[in-house]
Amino acid sequence: MRKYPSKKNIVSQCPIVKSKADGNELKKRLRQWQHSRSWARLICEAEKMWSLESRDLKRLGAMELIQLQNEMPFNVRRRVNYWLVKYSGATRLED
Repeated sequence: MRKYPSKKNIVSQCPIVKSKADGNELKKRLRQWQHSRSWARLICEAEKMWSLESRDLKRLGAMELIQLQNEMPFNVRRRVNYWLVKYSGATRLED
């Protein structure tokens, strides 16, 4: 008859987060990922306004895009460009 390890033994043998410092680093990286993805999604939403018929909405979309680019921190632009590629966005940010 085969013995199966208990759930407690499995968890203690291969922990996902080894220490509090590792957990904090993981949370930090997740926050950075979410932050840059959110910037890219906002940019793509502003770009979608360009395809509308109304000139006023196109102008509003362009103004929104310029404002987003000015407000975005420089340290996340490389990551935002990555997400813009994934979302098929037309905009690319300079470092």
